[in-house]
Amino acid sequence: MDTIEKVVNGFKERYGQEPNSIASAPGRLDFLNTHQDYKGLPVVAVGVNLRTYVAIRKSNEKYCEIFSENIGLKDEFNIDNISLVRGRWFGDYLRASIIALRKHGYDVTGFRAYINSEIPIASGLGSSAALTVAFIKALDSEFNLKLSKKEIAELAFEAENQIMGIPCGRLDQYASSYGGVVLINTRPPYNVDELRFSKGLFIVVDSGIRHSTADIHPNRQREIEEGLRELLSMEIPNHIRNKLGYRFWEPKWEELSEDELKPYLANINRISLNRILFTLRMHRSTIIAIKIMKGEKISIDEISTAIEISKGEVEGILNTSDWDLRLLGIVMLYQHRLLGELYNVSLPELDRIVIEITNSGAYGAKLSGAGLGGAVIGLVKDSKIGKKALSKVIGSYATNGYIVNVDIGVTTH
Repeated sequence: MDTIEKVVNGFKERYGQEPNSIASAPGRLDFLNTHQDYKGLPVVAVGVNLRTYVAIRKSNEKYCEIFSENIGLKDEFNIDNISLVRGRWFGDYLRASIIALRKHGYDVTGFRAYINSEIPIASGLGSSAALTVAFIKALDSEFNLKLSKKEIAELAFEAENQIMGIPCGRLDQYASSYGGVVLINTRPPYNVDELRFSKGLFIVVDSGIRHSTADIHPNRQREIEEGLRELLSMEIPNHIRNKLGYRFWEPKWEELSEDELKPYLANINRISLNRILFTLRMHRSTIIAIKIMKGEKISIDEISTAIEISKGEVEGILNTSDWDLRLLGIVMLYQHRLLGELYNVSLPELDRIVIEITNSGAYGAKLSGAGLGGAVIGLVKDSKIGKKALSKVIGSYATNGYIVNVDIGVTTH
């Protein structure tokens, strides 16, 4: 039985009739520049073939019922009287999506929906965004709303960020809506560039440690703002001051350099110093990775400085046939180290998975998502190495693992 047949049968068992529309959206790998989307910095994500499916059938009434096969729970509400339940209720993602649609003038009436997902919940693979994006696409199909991928991504972001109050950036929603390997520019107008880089394979390791973005993002954002306030209280040249701001998203991070801030960073509190250094160094290393994937010319000095390895090591890597994958792997390991040492969102368990994966032949690995649990992703040459790496960690350090393929974005079936 294929997945679509399984979803249709699940809907029929629940409601006694077949769905009219089925939509699905991919989970995503938070590949590069983790924890930077809410600061307005570009991020690179990968849509993968672990998907969330939503089947739907409109009714002639104002009553809505949604059932999740994965958690065995249902949500019910009147379409004309929607409010959030709170308490991390799964139905709030769907309620918020309808609120966002109606706010923008889209007409949605009563319906019955069925959810079946292949994405582990709270695993760092964007499960909530895939749910929201797939649900909005199902509504789009069923009620002929004629939404573009960008509109779906923005509505999903509005539902989670503005209506539910989750302090997320746009990475998850855009990655799930567009799919593929994408460079997401998280400042207006939020352009998305498809990176046609298809070398290597990704593996995903589920640590089994669950986390909540709501517990992580606000603290890091507050710590950055404390440092920004301290910086702006100093006598700083105007050409630097003009690139700063009081809120975490206000600085022109991409225009700031560590060298120009160094004399002033030494005088702020240690935690905020680390958060700001993290922001600058993650972005610097991401730019290198983007150039590699785009096939752009890049100097040895630039690579050496950005990922803190010797020029001799860079020269040696550039003389290999798989130099691009090797450098991307080093960027991943560098970013994982920054996430642990300067952002404090890794755990010893995640670090151990990263070590074991790389010792098994992966080019590199890093945590995916907000951190403090969830998934670790690895970049490998082929499925043979991928299987070897997974066998090394599953059971000993992780609950599950997958070799994943890059997959399309949100679609109907």
